[in-house]
Formats: sequence, C-alpha cells, structure tokens
Amino acid sequence: MPSEQRSRTMRAVKDRDTKPELAVRRLLYRMGYRYRLHRKDLPGKPDVVFGPRRSVVFVHGCFWHGHSCKRGNRLPKTNGEYWKAKIARNVARHSDQLDGLAADGWSVLTLWECELADPDAVTERLRAFLDGNVAS
Repeated sequence: MPSEQRSRTMRAVKDRDTKPELAVRRLLYRMGYRYRLHRKDLPGKPDVVFGPRRSVVFVHGCFWHGHSCKRGNRLPKTNGEYWKAKIARNVARHSDQLDGLAADGWSVLTLWECELADPDAVTERLRAFLDGNVAS
C-alpha cells in the first residue's frame, strides 16, 4: 500500500466511539447503568467510567492491543517489525494505565472486540463486574 494511502487509512482509525465501544455502551444503557465517557483525569482515559463505583471499562480492539484471538494474533504482511513494536508499546502503555488505576483504587474490566460476538456473555461479565463480584 503506498504511504499516502496508508496515511489516509491510519488517519481514519478512531480512538473513541468505535463500533465495539458503542455496542458495550448500548448494552450498559439497556441494563440500566449510567456512566461517563473518556475521563481525561484518569490514566488511559477509560472508555466507560462509573465514578461512584470507582469502576472503569476499557473496550479494546483485538489487533491494536495484541489479543490472543485470531484477529489479534496476526500482523500485516508489510512492515511487520513496525507493527510488532507498535502493538508491544500499546500493551505496555495499557499495563501502566492499569497499574495507575489500581493504585488510585479503581476496579478495571477490559473487554475485547472478539468477545462482543456473544452479547449475553458480555452482559453477564458486565453485571458481575459492576455488582462487585468480579474484576478482570
């Protein structure tokens, strides 16, 4: 892919209000939970924030965050070393953000794009997390 076309493609990649994030927000709203979005004062600007519960939810794209699923385990055919390093930086940055949130007393749930194929399972994970039973 020519660099101009790749630049155009990369500029179009959103960092908020993605389809997976919107799907999770719709589920949460239907479940009756209310939340804030992308609080800049928290490490990593979590996708969904439940302030009074001191809980946050990150919705990660499998490719961008190096998930172990089929989509997350593949690298582009061109410039593989660049992508490997970029994804490693994303993973390290997220780990640091999780440490910062935990140090401040926040509970964190990370949902992966591939998990959203089963909305019922995601709903149960969210309910368990927000009702204080499980954090992951």
